Amino acid sequence: MGKFVEAGRKDELAEGGMKEVTADGREILLARAGDAFYAVDSTCPHMGGNLSKGKLEGTIVTCPVHGSQFDLSDGHVIRWTNFPGLVSSVAKVIKRPRPLKTYAVKLEGDRILIEV
Repeated sequence: MGKFVEAGRKDELAEGGMKEVTADGREILLARAGDAFYAVDSTCPHMGGNLSKGKLEGTIVTCPVHGSQFDLSDGHVIRWTNFPGLVSSVAKVIKRPRPLKTYAVKLEGDRILIEV
């Protein structure tokens, strides 16, 4: 079991907002969907895009590089790339889809803590 470290304050992240934070030497995407907070690796496992520069819709984050999509609630892959047809199939063979690493999040007062 890891340790919880402070990643920010609730009022620093508006609903639907995302930001990259450094916690215990790791670059982590912190996102807010409704009243829930999520923490995942901020680097896309497809081509290394910075997910904090992407788009958040509900709990789905889209990478700004090739449109890969992940569900922040558990890290699973929604879409590996936005490449069309055969190109998408080849891309999945060359680099197999991998989920995002997720981190537990808890709130203590107005502090956001993530487990690293």
